Amino acid sequence: MSLSERIATARGTRKAHLVVKNARIFHLATGEFETADIAIDSTGVIAGIGPGYSGNLELDATGLTAVPGFIDAHLHLESSLMTPPEFERCALRHGVTTAVCDPHELANVVGTAAFEYFFACAEKLAMTLLVRLPGCVPATQLETSGATITAEDLAEWHERHPETALAELMNVPGVLHQDDELLRKISLFGRIDGHCPLLSGKDLNAYISVGVRNDHECSTLAEAQEKLRRGLQVFIREGSAARNLDTLLPLLTIENSPFLAFCTDDRNPIDLQTMGYLDGMISRVIEAGIPPLVAYRIASWSAAHALGLTDRGLIAPGMRADIVLLSDFERCRVKNVLVNGRPATGITYAHGTLPTPDGFRDTVHCKEMTAEDFQLLPAPGKTVPVIGVRDGDLVTDFLELLPTDEDVLPIAVIERHGKNGNIGKGHVRGFGLKKGAIASSVGHASHNLCVVGTNAEDMAVAVNALRESQGGFVVVCDGAVTGLVPLPIAGLFSDKPAETIAAQLEHLHRAVRECGCTLQEPFLQMSFLPLPVIPHLKLTDLGLVDVDRFELV
Repeated sequence: MSLSERIATARGTRKAHLVVKNARIFHLATGEFETADIAIDSTGVIAGIGPGYSGNLELDATGLTAVPGFIDAHLHLESSLMTPPEFERCALRHGVTTAVCDPHELANVVGTAAFEYFFACAEKLAMTLLVRLPGCVPATQLETSGATITAEDLAEWHERHPETALAELMNVPGVLHQDDELLRKISLFGRIDGHCPLLSGKDLNAYISVGVRNDHECSTLAEAQEKLRRGLQVFIREGSAARNLDTLLPLLTIENSPFLAFCTDDRNPIDLQTMGYLDGMISRVIEAGIPPLVAYRIASWSAAHALGLTDRGLIAPGMRADIVLLSDFERCRVKNVLVNGRPATGITYAHGTLPTPDGFRDTVHCKEMTAEDFQLLPAPGKTVPVIGVRDGDLVTDFLELLPTDEDVLPIAVIERHGKNGNIGKGHVRGFGLKKGAIASSVGHASHNLCVVGTNAEDMAVAVNALRESQGGFVVVCDGAVTGLVPLPIAGLFSDKPAETIAAQLEHLHRAVRECGCTLQEPFLQMSFLPLPVIPHLKLTDLGLVDVDRFELV
């Protein structure tokens, strides 16, 4: 469509491609409502707003409130356990029309092939999937990953996709200690996403000074306030593993709203069904007494502003027609969604038009385990370092306890990329398991196998079950598998529909509760225990890591 045709459409002298009739539009600039038509041209751009527009297609929005499409400012799509097209199907029904995807997880398993896959998917999807380039593969040198991505690799891919940014810069010690390779990666990009849990003071200044624009790891109000004062856009995270929304609610004010955004980091299919997506966050925020203007602004315009997306976030002429029609404004009940001017319900893909991840199968390569592999022989009567798990928080405590203390269990991380066969061993408290073992092939960021159990025999059975299924989540009790969610694609995600994955997860959660586990999301919680960039004590295949000192214990 030419600009002349768009102008004619806006003036009403030419029929629009699509008109949303009689919508109650919520304007994020002023907080006002306006009942009007929304005229959309054939390129998916809003041409005009006002009364009396006519279109080749018309959608009656009488009684519905129109708001801009929601934007998830940071997520790892792999952590949804779904392939990109399946994720899109779920996201659009909740009004999420744009998402920033960091393929860090898949890249740590298969290298730059992850970039090829996600960029190819992004070109085909109807929603906007903004793919970042991860600069921390591996996240640190204190673990064994499946791949290493160099500054030269990033330079090549940034040249192919100059619009992209550097994904979450999680190697904070590497920044502060001026690691040469990491600084080369940083220097390639004008936009850098952050990841700096609990960082403060002059170290925070130094970290931000390299060009970091945002952070999604704030777990306390004081931390978020300091980062706002230092110019970071704070992404308020409410995922399946880490849930920070309630803690950060006081931050949500009219004054702060331009400098905030919502993100999930990860959101599994069960939570999508029960809690919703960003629509669920908006509803909770408004119910807590936050002005709707703040909630809806953070969910769209503020995120768009933070990401440099000047073509969305408002319902206004010249903007991309990503529009959510709500049947209940206060509770954020999504009735219809338009993505780039197309009804989301009409989006289909012919077989074969989207790339498949079949090349990412058969990635779990470790030996068959025995109980002897998980024996721990601490000195009698001596305390040992213990990872203290906080339910719903990725930060762990560095405890010194006896191995025989209540709820202290053995934990192991097994290198699964076929490189060295390492097994890191330690102790953890907080799972509440009374019997059996649980294991996962999702272990950020290198995605080695992680297992926690009450006895070595069940731990071995659990790891061998993942070896057989080529990844997933498993529960074992008395030598038998009682729950299993296969994740055969890179050991990270499933090839099944969201509904099937959700049903498998429900069965898995019942099985783990029968073993006494008290954590709300034990597998997601466990998946962050091998990540040695989040304080305070973690375990990789190389051993226990004191994250504060950034060294092996």
